[in-house]
Amino acid sequence: MWDKVAEINGAINNVVWGIPVLILIVGTGIFLSCWNRFVQVRKFGYAMRNTIGKVFKKSSAGKGEVTPFQAVTTALAATVGTGNISGIIAAVTLGGPGAIFWLWITAIFGMCTKFAEVVLSIRFRERNKNGDWVGGPMYYIKNGLGKNWNWLAIIFCIFGALAAFGIGNATQVANICDAIDTAVFAFNPNFAGTTALHWVIGIVIAIICAVTLIGGIKRLGQVTEKLVPLMSAIFIISCLIVIFGNIGAIGKVFGAIFKYAFTPNAVIGGTVGAAIKTCITWGVKRGVFSNEAGLGSAPIAHAASSESNPVKQGLYGIFEVFMDTIVICTLTGVTILTAFYNGGINWEYGVKGGNVIISNAFGTIFGNKVGAIIVAVAITFFALSTILSWALYGSRCCEFIFKSTKCITPYYIIFLVIVFVGSQIGSGLAWDIADTLNGLMAIPNLVGVLLLSGVVVKLTKEHFASIKGERLKD
Repeated sequence: MWDKVAEINGAINNVVWGIPVLILIVGTGIFLSCWNRFVQVRKFGYAMRNTIGKVFKKSSAGKGEVTPFQAVTTALAATVGTGNISGIIAAVTLGGPGAIFWLWITAIFGMCTKFAEVVLSIRFRERNKNGDWVGGPMYYIKNGLGKNWNWLAIIFCIFGALAAFGIGNATQVANICDAIDTAVFAFNPNFAGTTALHWVIGIVIAIICAVTLIGGIKRLGQVTEKLVPLMSAIFIISCLIVIFGNIGAIGKVFGAIFKYAFTPNAVIGGTVGAAIKTCITWGVKRGVFSNEAGLGSAPIAHAASSESNPVKQGLYGIFEVFMDTIVICTLTGVTILTAFYNGGINWEYGVKGGNVIISNAFGTIFGNKVGAIIVAVAITFFALSTILSWALYGSRCCEFIFKSTKCITPYYIIFLVIVFVGSQIGSGLAWDIADTLNGLMAIPNLVGVLLLSGVVVKLTKEHFASIKGERLKD
């Protein structure tokens, strides 16, 4: 059965991730960047001061909403997932080191795309029957473009509700299983990869998810604001230790990234490198999978913020992509490449990488067992937080389709069942299905963003004009 599913998904994936959709995703970012005069570059310092610079500033949120920081950590919880580790390994091993360059390009323009998405989510959000703020692509399409465009909002929600089962669930659980298998193998090879171990993992994850989701958006915000900084710090510090431990190869690494981004048939590590199209495709695919700019998922979380100024919350979208892709994804790629070029690890280009590669890279400094444990812990935290956030995204999409909050509990039940499925099907097929659903949900969202881009430009100009006016008064 799974072979037939893989065959069908493969055919759809080739269409979804063809040149037209890649142009739509990156082209939207370029268009928005130009019209907003590269706000993500011009106002980068301002964005950092007003996002990460206010992390320790106390703020409160009313009923049915979360603080601005909780909103961004909920969104980051969804974006900082296995795509930052396993996804980047796949990009480098299948697309070559040059894929990291195209990952950066996607992120630079993706900052403006996500900025626009978040601005629109705050501008066109509304309260549901429970008093919670709800928003995202379906709401800015409906409230911004009018009821005649409701069909486009429904299409987004259908793909979004289904994508939550893939990108936000099965893929994450499957990668947790792979990471734990790698760690267990280092201690007891006979128990690694067993059905019993995977069932235990599935049950534990389902219980944690159920307890958190029962508390609603506020509990989710409280969990993610603690989990995201912790898990990010552990992984970033570990990567930096490995990179400095293999610092002699850093020149070769960045040389390879820039060289192979534009070399269609380069010889890499003794084997023929990926074609430039493949290199670009993997860089863009993994960039979008990682930071979710253009997918329309993160705006759903940001809509619950207590912040009333669309542009102020939009700044968190810029920070989000920067932290997720420019910082964490780059560290993953550079970590495995420094270990590779320093002779510490080996792999065959053109074959899907996995958690073993990053574990071996960490092992060059920490030892194989400790390296495997670090990766297992990091991926488990990353993936778990992603699962929790995507459960929210999927339920919001379901709520919009059925125009009722009564569908949320049944959706959560199905979502928890998928956790068990994800622990059994393996990460390969899960990744492929998630890729397909990512592309499908991005299309209606980007259409909505492009049609409402004038609203983003207007609000952005007004915000910075008001700041300038305040300074003149002072």
